[in-house]
Amino acid sequence: MADRPVDLRSDTVTRPTAGMRAAMAAAEVGDDVYGEDPTVAALEAEVAALFGHEAALFAPTGSMANQIALQLVVPPGDELLCDADAHVVTYEIGAAAAYGGISSRTWPAVGAELDPDVVAAMVRPDGYFAVPTRAIAVEQTHNRGGGGVVPVDTLRALRRVADDNGLALHCDGARIWHAHVADRVPLATYGRLFDTLSVCLSKGLGAPVGSLVVGSAEKITRARFLRKRMGGGMRQVGVLAAAGRYALTHHVQRLAADHARAARLAEAVAPFGVLAGPVRTNIVPLDLGKHPTDATALAAAARAEGVLISVLGPRTARLVTHLDVDDADVDRAAAALTRVLRG
Repeated sequence: MADRPVDLRSDTVTRPTAGMRAAMAAAEVGDDVYGEDPTVAALEAEVAALFGHEAALFAPTGSMANQIALQLVVPPGDELLCDADAHVVTYEIGAAAAYGGISSRTWPAVGAELDPDVVAAMVRPDGYFAVPTRAIAVEQTHNRGGGGVVPVDTLRALRRVADDNGLALHCDGARIWHAHVADRVPLATYGRLFDTLSVCLSKGLGAPVGSLVVGSAEKITRARFLRKRMGGGMRQVGVLAAAGRYALTHHVQRLAADHARAARLAEAVAPFGVLAGPVRTNIVPLDLGKHPTDATALAAAARAEGVLISVLGPRTARLVTHLDVDDADVDRAAAALTRVLRG
């Protein structure tokens, strides 16, 4: 529809497709707090198998899934290492400290281009009144890093750092499906590198809600308790799990189309010197530091042209392609952004 805004704010704004709605309507359900929802159980088993782990747990949000996983690997008062722009310390409102009593320390924000040697040098062992490091968290793909993909060799090096120091390694894999498609790394390869993962069904895959914690059977038994404590126990939630199962079947490989559309948007804005970095997946990061327009003004002008974008800071913004953005939408958005940036 020509009068519908092209919504490039996030890949969380998608609506269920007709096929997904049909799957939801037909879902067999039960009380999941009692462990009796067969559709949830099937989803959990499917995701665990995809990542080569023993078990998984369906949670209502990615933030809850992350925080459950962190509590599994970091005792209260001990330390998590992650980058300064990581979702777990940027967009989860201090939940690691508030709910888990977890202390966090960060390395300088570099998105997906992290240096395992820098991380290794930060590890604090048990000692006299020192806060001991217990886990490292990595984001794949990296949201504020422009959808960058952490190379699998870097992850292997981080795994060695973790093993050498007796640490756990957690993956905030909200968009790990994009990494899988972009770098053609099997999901099980990623899974073997991490003690815990959180993976999201509503970012990119088009499900209306839901994430999963992935790990060992022992960890997921504990995770179920933590989920209930945090208010995440759900009843006949198979209607939502069915959307996730549909997404895994139908919406993973199509992410390549989102990547191609993001690349087209990047090509359109690149001549104006506002592209913040390479575009590997479905996120186009914008840096307006050398442009006369600031991010808020750009977003307002783009909205007037029928394009919605996210403002991340005074001079930073982003464009995100997704299931509800087609080739015609990209053409409209590219033309509108060109007009706005040209002034």
